Amino acid sequence: MTTVSLTDVSSYLPGEPVPAAFFTGHPAAEDRLRDSPMFKVPPYRHHVTPEESNTDMIERAVQPLIERHGRAEISRVDVLLVHSQLPDQPFVGSGTEVARRLGLSPRWLVDVANAGCASFVHMLQLARHLLLTGDARTALVCNAQSAAGQLFTQSQVRGLSQAAIPGDGCGVGYLTTSGHAPLLGTESRHIAAYAGDMTMVRDDGRKYWEPGEAQVRIGFTPRGVTDVLDRGNRLVPEVVRALCRRLDVKSAGIDCLITNQPNRTFLENWRKSLGLPAQRHPDTFDRCGNLFGAALPVTLDDAIRSGRIGDGDLVVLAGFAHAGDYAGAAAIRAGGW
Repeated sequence: MTTVSLTDVSSYLPGEPVPAAFFTGHPAAEDRLRDSPMFKVPPYRHHVTPEESNTDMIERAVQPLIERHGRAEISRVDVLLVHSQLPDQPFVGSGTEVARRLGLSPRWLVDVANAGCASFVHMLQLARHLLLTGDARTALVCNAQSAAGQLFTQSQVRGLSQAAIPGDGCGVGYLTTSGHAPLLGTESRHIAAYAGDMTMVRDDGRKYWEPGEAQVRIGFTPRGVTDVLDRGNRLVPEVVRALCRRLDVKSAGIDCLITNQPNRTFLENWRKSLGLPAQRHPDTFDRCGNLFGAALPVTLDDAIRSGRIGDGDLVVLAGFAHAGDYAGAAAIRAGGW
């Protein structure tokens, strides 16, 4: 039976670290959410430059894969999946430009718009299905996050509590049908009841593409933040436990848990709920902030390169998206990283 493996992962962070003072030293806007645990400010994050696109970051994140596996091998990728937060262009996704830059001719090319901060898990599941059910044998899954340096640094947004949390970056995963680092299973939930609860708004009521003076921001409200905290605290442990039951392992036996990282409150509550010590739940939050969809592959790459994952370790990737409309988890038996 074919085994699908997460053979390798790599990442890219743009520019020099941006300190918290970039935001905290900016004149503060009136904001009822400033003391919310959702918006405790990390010390650092990275920002894209105005000239840097999602495609640029993906190209740079893939470079270590090319160095380790050879350009010829990467150029033969059969499946290319790309998730971008913030998309560089309306109408046109990033996938075809990524393929052009990297010299790929994939049989499957999909710009994945849903699953947000947990989209890496979603794309692992999609790639695994395509590699198991067709004649595809390799896949490249890419998460690019560029909203921090573009949306959250706007003059009217920068003083809001939400602005200092996000950071920019990119992570990519290379999947093959080799036998090492097998993808043991995935668990995912699309929760339609919460669809639309995360919104982008402008204070003048205009749609994001209509001309006007007001700038686009996320439409956080006190009630909405309470809902997100309640849902997020519950959903991630639920999908991890469900996956562990299917694999017949205890959640406390996870050697390394990698999650998305909206804030320190979620990180602490998730590992406590699953009975894991802090050393088995690495994160990059203090250095990178909330990387949205890129947090999973970037933090996984960081944990591998820093020696926090050993051969044979049970690694679980998990997260939730937006206001809770998706939650997912994936288990991998580490090997050869």
